[in-house]
Amino acid sequence: MFGMLAPCPSRTPDDLKPRWMGHFCGLCLELRDDAGQLARLTTNYDALALSVLVEAQIGDEADSRHAGPCALRGMRRQTVAAGAGPKLAATASLLLASAKIRDHVDDGDGFAARRGARGLAGMTSDRLRAKAIGLGESIGLDVDPLLAAVAGQRAVEADCGPGTALTEVTAPTEAATAALFAHAAVLGGRPENAEAFRTAGAAFGRLAHLLDAAEDFDEDAARGAWNPLAATGTGVEGAMPLVRGALDGLRTALESAALLDRTMTALLLDRYAHHAVAKTFGSTCATWPRADRREYREYRERRRSRDHYDHDRYRPEPRGFFSGLCAFTVLCCTCQMCCRDHYEGPWSRRRRSGCCRDGCDCCECDCCPCGCD
Repeated sequence: MFGMLAPCPSRTPDDLKPRWMGHFCGLCLELRDDAGQLARLTTNYDALALSVLVEAQIGDEADSRHAGPCALRGMRRQTVAAGAGPKLAATASLLLASAKIRDHVDDGDGFAARRGARGLAGMTSDRLRAKAIGLGESIGLDVDPLLAAVAGQRAVEADCGPGTALTEVTAPTEAATAALFAHAAVLGGRPENAEAFRTAGAAFGRLAHLLDAAEDFDEDAARGAWNPLAATGTGVEGAMPLVRGALDGLRTALESAALLDRTMTALLLDRYAHHAVAKTFGSTCATWPRADRREYREYRERRRSRDHYDHDRYRPEPRGFFSGLCAFTVLCCTCQMCCRDHYEGPWSRRRRSGCCRDGCDCCECDCCPCGCD
C-alpha cells in the first residue's frame, strides 16, 4: 500500500475506522475484479480520496456491498464501497502504478535493472495502462489527457535546472489529479462542484509530488538519482511555503464545494494530509541539507561513499521484484503490515509503521515540533 494519506488509527474516531476500511477494501476488491489479483498490489491510499469525494456528494445513497473475511481485516467481514467511486479510485491507482513501472523501465533502474526483468516490467506497465483505459471508459472518464500529462512529466524533468520554479515541475501531476478530482463531481451527480474539485485536485497533486520528493531527498542524494528539490536548487526547506500553500488551497477549495457529508473528506484531505506534512517536514526542517549550498554537495559525496550505510548504521540492500513479492505475501498473510508497530518494507527494506498499531506519532498541526516555521 502506497501514498501519503496513510491511516492514523490513534487520531481516527472509532466510528470512522469502518468507513475508511470500507473505502480501502472497496478499492482493493475493485482492482481485483477489473484487473486481476496481482493488480491489488497497486492499491494506493491517496486514490481513496476520489472514492470518498464521490460518496460525500451522494450521502447515504452511495453504493455499497458486503465483503467476505480477509486476512488484512483479521478475517472479519466488511461493508465496502462499490460503484463509480471505487472505479475512479482504481483507475487512478492503475495509472500511477503503470507510470512508475514505466519510469523504471525507461531509466533502467530499480527492479527493471535486473536481467530479464525489464521486458516483464514493460509488459506489466502496458497491461496496467490498458486496464486503466478500459476502466476509465466504463465511467465516462477520458484517460487521454491523463496519459498526456504523465508522458509530459519526463520532458519537464529533462528541461529542469537550477532556478526552475517547482510549480513547473509539479504542473503535469497537478493537471492529472485535477482532472481526476473534477470527474468525481460528475460521478457524484454534482457537476457544479467540478471547478472546486479541480482546484482541490491541483493542490493535492502539488502536495503529493512535493512530499514524495522531500521524503526521497536523502535517499536520492545517496544514489545520485534525480530529485526536483535538488535539481531546481530549492531544497526541502524551500519547498515548505508551497506545501503549506497547497494545504490551505486544498482546504479552501473543498469548503467551497457542495457536499452532503464532509466527515470523511475532512479526515483524509485535512487531518491525514496535515499529518503527512508533519511526518515528512516536522522534525527535519531545521537540519535538512540545502541543495544550493556547497556543504550539501560535500554531504552528497559522503553519502555516495557510504554506499548502503546511513549515519553509521547498516542499511540493507533493497530486495528484487520477486523476492520482495514473496516478502510482501508473508507480511500480508501474517497481518504484520497492519498489526505490528514496525516492520521491514518488502522491497525497500526501510522501516515502516503498521497501519493498525496502537498509537502513532501523529499531530494535528502543520508546524515543526522543534518550533521553527
